[in-house]
Amino acid sequence: MECVFCHKENLVTEIIYEDDIVLAFMDIDPINPGHVLLIPKAHYLDVDEIPDDVLAHLMLVAKQIVSPLKDILSPDGYSMMQNGGEFNDIGHYHLHIFPRYKEDGFSWQYEDTQEKDATDIAAELGKIL
Repeated sequence: MECVFCHKENLVTEIIYEDDIVLAFMDIDPINPGHVLLIPKAHYLDVDEIPDDVLAHLMLVAKQIVSPLKDILSPDGYSMMQNGGEFNDIGHYHLHIFPRYKEDGFSWQYEDTQEKDATDIAAELGKIL
């Protein structure tokens, strides 16, 4: 199956920004009005696959998107998030940028179980990093 994000001509939404490296467009199933997806034009699944220069550029464009979203929609805040691996439902890296409101109902849902203590995980990560 071909990646829909690799072929911008197949996108059925409004493109709001494009350069040689990234593309930003409105999400077709927004969490809140103003929900934007920002993607690298080259195909990557996960953040750790993206070259540093492309990732840095992507974050700079994300920053450029946030300011006008705040000006236009006057949200209480905003969220930026990305799902990796099996949780990336498109199969192409995409960063969600969306306005947030105190009563918008968006929340993190998770089970209250921990296989490893955060201290142990931090120690392991610290050794690697």
